[in-house]
Amino acid sequence: MSGKFEARLAELGVTLGEATAPAANYVPFVQVGETLYVSGQISMENGEMIKGTVGADLSVEQGAAAARVCGINLLAQVKAACGGDLDRLERVVKLTGFVNSTPDFEQQPAVINGCSDFLVEALGDAGRHARSAVSAGALPFNVAVEIEGIFQIKP
Repeated sequence: MSGKFEARLAELGVTLGEATAPAANYVPFVQVGETLYVSGQISMENGEMIKGTVGADLSVEQGAAAARVCGINLLAQVKAACGGDLDRLERVVKLTGFVNSTPDFEQQPAVINGCSDFLVEALGDAGRHARSAVSAGALPFNVAVEIEGIFQIKP
């Protein structure tokens, strides 16, 4: 099924892949009423993890590119939760972004902007959201970024 959001993604050259399965004992998303909670999505593209520490191994720009990948993975989970109909997405409510960064790194917001900017570009006003961007001393599998999201979806 394809709609306005997927048409916009196609214009951006983005195809949503299959939503990935959890790596541990949790579910990828939980729906409560019209609220969809999506578990943290790591910086993994085409089965390859984007790894490293921002501020040491990776630049802010590379971190932002990894965060963009997390945004794509978040939308893949939303699509799966909506039975394949991404147009059931009403809006992005809130993101919490974790950046694998050095202790003195202070540009977490610039890194997580990679996801935020992508969501607004892809979804327009429906992509505007509240957000937290924090540093993590380490992330699972040494990935660069992990982002979780809260979304409002149509019944």
